[in-house]
Amino acid sequence: MVGYGLDIKCIVAIVERGRADKVVKAAKAKGASGATIFYGRGTGETEVKKFLKMHIESSKEVILILAHVGQKDDIIEAMVEAGRLKEPGTGILFTVDIDDLVGLKHRKNFNKDDNN
Repeated sequence: MVGYGLDIKCIVAIVERGRADKVVKAAKAKGASGATIFYGRGTGETEVKKFLKMHIESSKEVILILAHVGQKDDIIEAMVEAGRLKEPGTGILFTVDIDDLVGLKHRKNFNKDDNN
């Protein structure tokens, strides 16, 4: 396994379209070195649309940020505040453990034991 034992989390946030830049800017201010943003479409709203007979935007932006565990909490706090994620219907945020890491240009920042 490449990168075994890394103390890295992947922070995943799914926000309303148009909010990702603001959320990423807040994350970078707290130490995130970058982010990947891509578009997605939610499927959970389909039944709500039919039930309430109203249009709900299902287009989302998905944000991925790799962060050292020591920075994770500050980054998450900033993202939650910038995206107003504690308000209903504004998005979600969760973390995923990273076991393997290959090809990240700045991986030395994450792996203190790597002498390459």
